[in-house]
Amino acid sequence: MAVEKQPSQDLPLFLPTKWDREPKGHFLDSPEQGHISSGRGNAPAPSLLHRALPGVITTRLDELAALARRNSLWTLTFGLACCAIEMISAHMAHHDFDRFGIVTWPSPRQSDVMIVAGTVVKKMAEPIRLLYEQMPEPKWVIAMGSCATNGGPYYRSYSVVMGVDHIVPVDVYVPGCPPRPEALMEGVLKLQEKIMKDGRRGNPAA
Repeated sequence: MAVEKQPSQDLPLFLPTKWDREPKGHFLDSPEQGHISSGRGNAPAPSLLHRALPGVITTRLDELAALARRNSLWTLTFGLACCAIEMISAHMAHHDFDRFGIVTWPSPRQSDVMIVAGTVVKKMAEPIRLLYEQMPEPKWVIAMGSCATNGGPYYRSYSVVMGVDHIVPVDVYVPGCPPRPEALMEGVLKLQEKIMKDGRRGNPAA
């Protein structure tokens, strides 16, 4: 089907009144629109709540609780194999886990993070599950190293569990055999991001 070509219409041409630019411009964010910018950019209007109740912080309760949880993680101190040496190194003064608000704790009753560092043999599966059940809610699990992730070099061995996620739910997987302390620190940072995301979404379990 042939389409008739429409005649082109010339657009209007706008020319400036003068080509010379003023040496000093005027800025909208400067006092009385002077020639010196304050550099503030756009600023939100003051909240009506701040006018009625000055000094009050408004946020969601879930986000406030998540902020407190992410900065006060207590890890359960137990190691299963060679990855435990790297986990111990991460808590030493050279790496200083305390600056993230992380404190090691010998009891599962007050711990909220379980770091499974090492090979999970079938004989150790039931004690790991028992320790996990003794931890109070909310709680998280970090699988440190390839052994805790999928069995590692002992894959399909008769005595090794093919990943700790067959026993307890895992939140963060840290790869490596063994992973360096910096890798565990990155895994903890990922866990902190997950805690904040869950706080913004509300209670996903509910």
